[in-house]
This record gives sequence, C-alpha cells and structure tokens, in this order.
Amino acid sequence: MVVVKGREILVLRRAHAPRRGCLDIPGGFMEAGESIEGAARRELLEETGLAVGRVGWLGFYWDRYYLKGFGFFPTMNFYYIARWRSGTPRAGDDAAHAEWVAAAKLGGPGQRLAWKHMREVFRDARRRLGRRGAR
Repeated sequence: MVVVKGREILVLRRAHAPRRGCLDIPGGFMEAGESIEGAARRELLEETGLAVGRVGWLGFYWDRYYLKGFGFFPTMNFYYIARWRSGTPRAGDDAAHAEWVAAAKLGGPGQRLAWKHMREVFRDARRRLGRRGAR
C-alpha cells in the first residue's frame, strides 16, 4: 500500500532477510481467501499500525522473490494508493523503521530499494500526485 501524506510517501526499512536494511513499501503475501485490497490493508496495519480509508488502484508490477531452499520465483506485486488521515506509523512485523520521505527523492540512483519494481511504483505514485493527487 502506497500511503501519501502531502508530498511524502511512507516507506519502511526491512528488518529481516531478504533485503534487510533496504527501503520497502508496506506489503506482503496474500492469505488464502483474502482479496488483494484486503491483503494490502492487513499488511499495512501489521507493518505500521495504520489504517486508511478509500484507496485507489495504482498498478501491478512483475518482480522476483528469493526464498532460502527454493531459490527465486516470479511475483506479481499489486499496489493501491491512499492518503494518510491520522496516526503515527510504527515499525512492526517485518519493518525495522517507518518514515515519511519526499516522493521526489524516492527511486533515485544509488538508493537501496528492497525490490527492483519499486522504482516504477515510485514513478507511478509521483505521476498520480502530479495529476490530481492520490484518491
């Protein structure tokens, strides 16, 4: 879930492998019987303690994920975008730290992003903010 506060986006620092210490966006794997939006909301709550109201569809992005003992496998990563309403994000579950970062600074060269597709996510989020704002 891409959460927007003004011109900033909520990002996490990963607490565990894979990609420990890298910037990430609240999210994770779906549970059986769960909707995509439901999974996004649950992961946001687990990782930050935040809940959001109405969300808008941002897109889906291909990537790959490594699991020890299994190797790499392809993933489809679905993202919603929402405006922050209240509350202070706290790092929980897989997150070591939660912070608000200016959207313009995210996805630049040299940043340690958890996943390759995140540059595209940040680009699309900036485009959305530049048009009519996140819904």
